Amino acid sequence: MKIKRGKKAQLTIFIIVAIVVVAIVALLFAIPKLRTAVGFEKPESPENFIQTCLEDTIKENVELISLQGGSLEPSPSILYQDIELQFLCYTNEDLKPCVTQIPFLKEHIEDEIKKSIEEDVDFCFKSLRDTYVENNYVANFKPGKTIVELLPQRIVTTMDYEFTSSKADETQRRETFRVILNNNLYELTAIAQNILNWETRYGDADCDYYMDLYSEIKCEKPKRTTDGTIYVITNKATDDKFQFASRSLIIGPFG
Repeated sequence: MKIKRGKKAQLTIFIIVAIVVVAIVALLFAIPKLRTAVGFEKPESPENFIQTCLEDTIKENVELISLQGGSLEPSPSILYQDIELQFLCYTNEDLKPCVTQIPFLKEHIEDEIKKSIEEDVDFCFKSLRDTYVENNYVANFKPGKTIVELLPQRIVTTMDYEFTSSKADETQRRETFRVILNNNLYELTAIAQNILNWETRYGDADCDYYMDLYSEIKCEKPKRTTDGTIYVITNKATDDKFQFASRSLIIGPFG
């Protein structure tokens, strides 16, 4: 009888241990953060982490810069719908052709976007490092150059930041990160540059010409006064927009 009771006790202990193990496993799968903390799940990949951390900020800053005529701090500028709008071509004299204010518009916009996200880039890499450290990794990063490129149908931000992490026998190292934003600013900027060529020569540009040439584009001049002309270029499919001002060959008050 003592032997039987011993077997029953062992069986009871086995059942209790099994229940505890099942409960722990269930808890780990129910609470992802706990699962990660105890090493059952790796943290998000460095590439995905940086993409998620930066993409909304880049999108918001690109939209702001596009609505302000390509500059973070437009000057000279005109107020339009409560937005300070960059004069991309300007003269303060009547009957005079305007002078281009930003000769290399595409490169200028790329630089403005880069400046607008510099602090966010550093913040995101610090957050990436801290996330890995919290998950028992040895992790660090080395800052490098950030390059923003306006390309057909997209904006690519490349960060030459070196990130390393190690845990047990696992080591990973990444030297380049890219965040890609689907956007038509490249195309809109090219059209704006062409409009500016007309403004410098003739003091005006025909929006209908561009809409006939590019069916996906809407070109508007919602305001044309002695203060200047506002141009708004929009991609119909994506609603991406670029707007700017010009003041050239002003004759007098418009009727």
